[in-house]
Amino acid sequence: MRTLRSTLRGAVAVSLLASGAVATVPGTATAGAMQHHSDDPDFGPNVTFIDETWSVDRINSFLDTLNDEAEFSLDRHQVFFEPGVYGSAAGQDDPATAQGIVNAHVGYYESISGLGAQPGDVLINGALHVEPVVRCPESPWACQDPGSLTRFWRSMSNLAINPIQRPLPDDATLPFPSQLADPHQMRWAVSQAAPMRRVEIRGDLTVFGRFGEYASGGYLANSRVTGRLVTGSQQQWYTRNSEVGTWDGGVWNMVFSGVEGAPATDFGPLAGGGAGNKTTLDSTPVTREAPFLYRADDGGLEVFVPHAATETRGVDWSTEADAGRSIPIEDFYVAREGRDTAKSINAQLARGKHVVLTPGLYELDRALKVKRADTVVLGLGYASLTPTHGNAALTVADVPGVVVAGITVDANVPESDVLIQVGPEDAHKADPANPVTLTDVFVRIGGPWAGKAVTSIEVNSDHVLLDHIWAWRADHGEGVAWDLNTGAHGVVVNGDDVTATGLFVEHYQENQTIWNGERGRTIFYQSELPYDPPSQAAWMDGDRKGYASYRVADHVQQHEAVGLGVYAFFNQNEDVRVESGIQVPNAPGVTLRSMTSVFLNGSGGIEHVVNDTGAPAIGSFASPQVVAYPVP
Repeated sequence: MRTLRSTLRGAVAVSLLASGAVATVPGTATAGAMQHHSDDPDFGPNVTFIDETWSVDRINSFLDTLNDEAEFSLDRHQVFFEPGVYGSAAGQDDPATAQGIVNAHVGYYESISGLGAQPGDVLINGALHVEPVVRCPESPWACQDPGSLTRFWRSMSNLAINPIQRPLPDDATLPFPSQLADPHQMRWAVSQAAPMRRVEIRGDLTVFGRFGEYASGGYLANSRVTGRLVTGSQQQWYTRNSEVGTWDGGVWNMVFSGVEGAPATDFGPLAGGGAGNKTTLDSTPVTREAPFLYRADDGGLEVFVPHAATETRGVDWSTEADAGRSIPIEDFYVAREGRDTAKSINAQLARGKHVVLTPGLYELDRALKVKRADTVVLGLGYASLTPTHGNAALTVADVPGVVVAGITVDANVPESDVLIQVGPEDAHKADPANPVTLTDVFVRIGGPWAGKAVTSIEVNSDHVLLDHIWAWRADHGEGVAWDLNTGAHGVVVNGDDVTATGLFVEHYQENQTIWNGERGRTIFYQSELPYDPPSQAAWMDGDRKGYASYRVADHVQQHEAVGLGVYAFFNQNEDVRVESGIQVPNAPGVTLRSMTSVFLNGSGGIEHVVNDTGAPAIGSFASPQVVAYPVP
């Protein structure tokens, strides 16, 4: 057995795994974590509860110990703020004068959440912010790359922020401080897998760097921004069921569904020249907000699990009985890294327990098997699962109502056929009012180490909701090469009436998303083609050049997709082409809106946007659009 965890916190050893080898990762503790209430279960060393007895200096110092994890660190962190007010609002009109504010970066594998029943029950005077990489501090505007392109795997939820942002000491002394923000503004300059949910920003929110650095985000849901939401240089962004004062910015594919204050749709050619990038839907067809931990009136912890709903709009922060169910923490098994195995967790699931996966990496010699309807599996702090024997990481039986939220799955070797399977192949039990829901579920093939999986997520059940998925065959990190981190498909949907809201699928080697079920719906799709096909001959779908990223099977009669972007960067100095980024059957019930192809860099490119429609995306940041398909 080869170990990938260094004895030093946050370090990852370089280890390329030969076929048949397994990455084993023993758990380690994180200094400084603590429990708050004596009646709370033991969440282990990677979960910290902060309350109003903590001074601002203590809060900032503690958060500063968490935010320096490396991109592929194996450490994980969950921070909870108990209900209360943190920091002083005295400097809100002039951040340069602000004292006593909560002001910290949010780093890799760090989740910060409030424990109130409402976001406003936890008020932060200050900023919990994410900043881009500044490669040229002497002239930051001259170095847009990498910026925020790798600001992944961090989150914030269930709290309110009165934005007061100041540069931290390492930035304040630079000739051009990048962390400056305007009064009443906070920066959350992220890309994929960095959701903000159930958050109230009492001011402005900017989601790109001060100097316009590249960014490839992102996801905002069930949140309120009372001022401006500025997306700036973000290539794409999806905002769902939220409220914004005003909105500004964006590059290629900005999608809004069920958002109060959203801009009007302008996707396509503009009357005065150029092209619009915004697509707005009045409502979201199917929603179920993420489950969350909160402090009940009696002081105990409970998990609120919202009900599913249809045609929704705006925020929904209700915790009333008609909005969802509240489950006491005693009904959950609290799993711990290093202590728990697939066998021990499955035994608790079989007893009827829900499961909380505390932050850490769980090595699984068999899948976690969710067999009971309405079971909740809630990951904290980017809890990560990795199979060790070519097995799946998690399977859901033929039952309705299961909710899986907040987990990351890392492929391993030997190769797995599938990493997450929702329903067996013959699944037939489903409830439209109570869909199986995957929320903030992220899959990686490579990155921390070499891994292989044919399919990352397979959905066989009907009436499933996929809400914010990022399936990623790594384009950088360890174990990354055409024949090392092999993965054919990111998401394969065989069930009927499946809805995806915020679907990110990138770099897989064949069709990245395959939709075989009827009446599927996707709202917002972001995908980069694989960077590394060694030649055109090595990347052919029969006699078709390359593999379309988004593929609706030829037999499908009804399918709807809105806001799709497929991007090309072939980096092997080969003239590799893909015939089209999107491939669908020509059936009356198959309709698509707001599609774009983009040439990012490298060689080759995309010859058509969808089927044989749309101009080429080849060279010079070409970004052709197709407003609707079939073309009216």
